[in-house]
Amino acid sequence: MEYKIATLDDIEAALKLHAKYQIDSIKEEDKKDGFVTTAFAKEELTQLIEQEQGLFIAKEGDDVLAYIMSASWEFWSKWAMFAYMIDELPKLEYKGMKLSTDNSYQYGPICIDKRVRGTEVLDKIFHFALKHMSKRYSILVTFVNQVNLRSYEAHHRKLGLDVICKFKFNGNQYWELGCLTSK
Repeated sequence: MEYKIATLDDIEAALKLHAKYQIDSIKEEDKKDGFVTTAFAKEELTQLIEQEQGLFIAKEGDDVLAYIMSASWEFWSKWAMFAYMIDELPKLEYKGMKLSTDNSYQYGPICIDKRVRGTEVLDKIFHFALKHMSKRYSILVTFVNQVNLRSYEAHHRKLGLDVICKFKFNGNQYWELGCLTSK
């Protein structure tokens, strides 16, 4: 398994994985095992790669078996959910630090093919992305829909992210999670 920062050549394979687990296209029986809420297009992944170097992948041959998206709040700000989170940042603290768009970034979504779930892929891709993002930010921030228990368990129990707060947006309940990038 190769862990790397994605290039433009990796977009199609990343979108293929994304389509399998995105909430609008995932098989109903697979939802209980986790899903990705936000839809992405080729143009958005191109921007994520070119402007943020924020698409991290686990690749085997030509297949992307996992990805993590990580980027500045500015990148995410065009989506209503992230705009809401940006507005709320100054009201939050983590480990004694007031959150801001300067000291934190939005981690996720993350998607792992079910063929490699339960292996070392989650830990390895997470720490690969965290190490890269630690060069620019001291705090990782993310959110998990409260109906997505598999994702919550993976991030809270396995990876050690802390619950910063709970919030409601667009009729859904979420956990906001974080960790120091120097962990």
